[in-house]
Amino acid sequence: MKQNQTIDYYNKNAGNFAAETAYVNFVQNQKRFTDKLPIDAAILDFGCGSGRDTKYFISQGYQVDAADGSVELCKLASLHTGIKVKHMLFHELSEADKYDGIWACSSILHLPPNELPDVMRKMITALKQNGIIYTSFKYGTFAGERNGRYFTDMTEETFEEFLKQIKNIKIEEQWITSDVRPKRSEEKWLNLILRKE
Repeated sequence: MKQNQTIDYYNKNAGNFAAETAYVNFVQNQKRFTDKLPIDAAILDFGCGSGRDTKYFISQGYQVDAADGSVELCKLASLHTGIKVKHMLFHELSEADKYDGIWACSSILHLPPNELPDVMRKMITALKQNGIIYTSFKYGTFAGERNGRYFTDMTEETFEEFLKQIKNIKIEEQWITSDVRPKRSEEKWLNLILRKE
């Protein structure tokens, strides 16, 4: 139900959400991720939203697959990026050993804590050996509905605790940033790069 409510929100607000996020400058985080990838890496943009990051990765010469759970965002992101964005829920990921990197920017934070471990394991399976995941969560300890969507927030401690349930992955880097959207700079984010072992 939580997922449906969040997807309904994105379907109803796709236009506004895409307009707010498609042109935000996110290069610092994008480069921090791509600096760790091989030159012609295969990337999955997992919960791609407006397609902002997909478009950037394509412009840098990477092979990119993009997916989102909102049909309306898939349509807008396909137009924005010039590639077909796959309509897919997080738990439907079934690839194995395919990606050098998975980019899950402010996306899997919409999963409740009991669903996160299973999806994280699917992400690890989809990675090639030594592949990386970038993911980000709102900073804090809240889990529940906020502004029409479900969120699981994380701190360094709660994420480390969460990762104890998961095999074959370690935290390579973590850092805290302010929200890059206008008038949102007081919101803090936990950013993580994880590496498959």
